[in-house]
Amino acid sequence: MISFSALSSREDPDRTAQVGLAPHRDVDLGDLRTVANLVTLVRTVGAVVTGVVAVVEARLDLLAVAYGVYWIGDMLDGLVARRRGEETRFGAVLDIVSDRACTSVLCVGVIGHLPETAVALVPFFLSFMVLDTMLSLAFLAWPLASPNDFAAVDPMVYRWNWSPPAKAVNTSAVVLLALVGLPWLSLSLVLAVAAVKVWSGRRVLRLLAPAGEGCG
Repeated sequence: MISFSALSSREDPDRTAQVGLAPHRDVDLGDLRTVANLVTLVRTVGAVVTGVVAVVEARLDLLAVAYGVYWIGDMLDGLVARRRGEETRFGAVLDIVSDRACTSVLCVGVIGHLPETAVALVPFFLSFMVLDTMLSLAFLAWPLASPNDFAAVDPMVYRWNWSPPAKAVNTSAVVLLALVGLPWLSLSLVLAVAAVKVWSGRRVLRLLAPAGEGCG
């Protein structure tokens, strides 16, 4: 527990170094200035800006373009990172956060333009923003560069969440089914994916729990 005196002393610049918490120096974030990270930033800005314009002008064709920029860019930044040896923890977190930025704008845009897709895309949005985000950040508890390395911790969790087929089903398939007029089939897939996320989360929590303790 931090005492009141310790909290108040943080207002004194001369004592900040004595009471402030230093970062873990053994955590290697990797190089921030990489080509892969640049690709992530460019595809995110491109998808979000195009998505906002699509929402303002009520243009479904632009939303499709925005999704294309997002999905192709998401595949490209990972490919560049692997080919150039630029897979880093910072890059992985940037990718995860950027995916949420794109999804926030584009998913809302689709629902606004096609209200009938809400039955599938609202649950998808909640699952992706909460369950998938927490699960995707779990790799930070191990000395891994990204969720793509999670097979070293639990091959089954990796296979059901971050293998190429799993990634395609978890996001692209859900949105595409809703867009082509199959929202109830999309919802069924959303619920199945959410169940996998909950199961995976409990499995990861058991790995993180101290010996002899469960995750509840």
